[in-house]
Amino acid sequence: MERSPRAMMPLVTQVSTFFVGIDVSHGSPGQSDIPSVAAVVGSREWPLISKYRACVRTQSRKVEMIDNLFKPVTDENGKLVDEGIFWELLFDFYTSSGKRRPEHIIIFRDGVSEYQFNQVHNIELDQMMQACKFVEENWEPKFTVIIAQKNHHTKFFQAESPGNVPPDNVPPGTIVDSKICHPRNNDFYLCAHNGMIGTTRPTHYHVLYDEIGFSTDDLQELVHSLSYVYQRSTTAISV
Repeated sequence: MERSPRAMMPLVTQVSTFFVGIDVSHGSPGQSDIPSVAAVVGSREWPLISKYRACVRTQSRKVEMIDNLFKPVTDENGKLVDEGIFWELLFDFYTSSGKRRPEHIIIFRDGVSEYQFNQVHNIELDQMMQACKFVEENWEPKFTVIIAQKNHHTKFFQAESPGNVPPDNVPPGTIVDSKICHPRNNDFYLCAHNGMIGTTRPTHYHVLYDEIGFSTDDLQELVHSLSYVYQRSTTAISV
């Protein structure tokens, strides 16, 4: 019997949860006049996890950290308002979800290296927390921040492939969270997609911050499930 999404992911479907995806793209080498582009998406119409609103802003070239997630300014009436990216997406979640504020906020950050993890925590997460405080001082949703990395050299294949050259890819949905992972940090590799050509490269996920308190299995199941909600694909995608 097929389980419903509510039964499979109670921490997401029974508690109002806001999903955020963050990435920054840069101009090609040698293009000194091309600004970097910060793209942020936020989920809407909770309890759905497959509808998102996008917000795109330019910023200084070659700057990876987003500096306008929280942007308090004074409007024409002298009132202090937030014109940051995070507020725009948060307000859309609120209006599309029956005027419900999220109790849990899960952030996926792409495109950063390990030496930038502290910057994501101290700069970007801090801005989003400030944006929530700006809405209401006593509103304290729980945050979870996950880094997704594709730029690495780890690949998986089946050791028992029956004489195939190259060896068979691992089945889609394969997770590796021991042996080759960090001895202390919470990280895992997920090969969610079915590689049709070549050897599949898994996505390396690092749980940078977790106030929600996911168990290891629940979090891995959630990330795997999100690999199936890309609207232009009928199968799982790699990240």
